[in-house]
Amino acid sequence: MSNTPTQTYSWPSKTVRTEYPLIDNDPHFKRVIRYARPSDYLAGGAAAAGGPGLLYAMEVFAPSQVGRGGFAQAMRLCGVIGVTGGFLWFYQRSILRFYGMSENAREIEMDMREMVDKVKAGEPLYGESKLTPAMQGVAARQSRYSALFFGVLPWFNFVNHNQHGIDTAKYYQQAERELEAERLAKGGQ
Repeated sequence: MSNTPTQTYSWPSKTVRTEYPLIDNDPHFKRVIRYARPSDYLAGGAAAAGGPGLLYAMEVFAPSQVGRGGFAQAMRLCGVIGVTGGFLWFYQRSILRFYGMSENAREIEMDMREMVDKVKAGEPLYGESKLTPAMQGVAARQSRYSALFFGVLPWFNFVNHNQHGIDTAKYYQQAERELEAERLAKGGQ
């Protein structure tokens, strides 16, 4: 059996036209959570509490007369469904800002700061990956814009790869400007 390297196909991903700028069309799961706003947490928490709260209200106003322990089981099930739905709504609100589908000025600033700091530190922009470039490409193609299909199949990106649908040159240019400004501020030539 031969151990020849496989051909990696890399072509630009499709960009969706949006009102706000694209930050990343396939952000890592941890990055989406880290960039979430307090309003996302509030919306997710309200959605999580909504199901059990409505079930309890219905039980108060129109008792189900279910036998002993039946209501507790229904509340637990409703709680699990509510927490799952609340998390998915929280996550989707955050990731849609990466796609540029809602106002994302705060996230653009956070992204620029994070990436420029990584450039200055000499780190890879999107983290280290243990996967081959071919498998990174497969993972990227499977999860790119996946949140747009969230209502049918929740799909998250857990893979570090370099295929994010943007030109990363802006991070390097900004890092060069900042390093030059720091050098001039120290009185260097």
